[in-house]
Amino acid sequence: MSAFRRGVRLAVDVGRARVGVARCDPDGMLAVPVETVARDDRSVARLAELAGEHGPIEIVVGLPLNMRGEDTPSTQDARAFAAELGAALPETPIRLVDERLSTVSAHTALRQSGRSQKKSRSIVDQVAAVVFLQHAIDTEKRLGTAPGEILAPGEE
Repeated sequence: MSAFRRGVRLAVDVGRARVGVARCDPDGMLAVPVETVARDDRSVARLAELAGEHGPIEIVVGLPLNMRGEDTPSTQDARAFAAELGAALPETPIRLVDERLSTVSAHTALRQSGRSQKKSRSIVDQVAAVVFLQHAIDTEKRLGTAPGEILAPGEE
């Protein structure tokens, strides 16, 4: 079993309208929200800027698989977005991780904190990114191996 890989990670929750971004500290103690990026022709460039600011050892992109663990159109969209991000940041590994139920968990947490779904819309993607990043960190610490898969260069 290998040790936890020390270093900041950025997490990206890819949605049709918005991209939620979260990060963790170098020791993987806590994942925190960073920002919500509009999903447009500047979103990959903004994520590249955030990567420059935070210096992550990798970027974790959530894969919205269905409950049977199969790809959906949203999964294919997230893979394509991850490939674009990988092309923009060839020196930064892109890791694809299962993010099933992270948005549901994010909505639940926000509702429990007293926020309506309408008021939560602008931050739910950040919170979903926090949820699956924290899960990925905890999984790596528990199992000694990073979850998910590394996106190979040129892969989509």
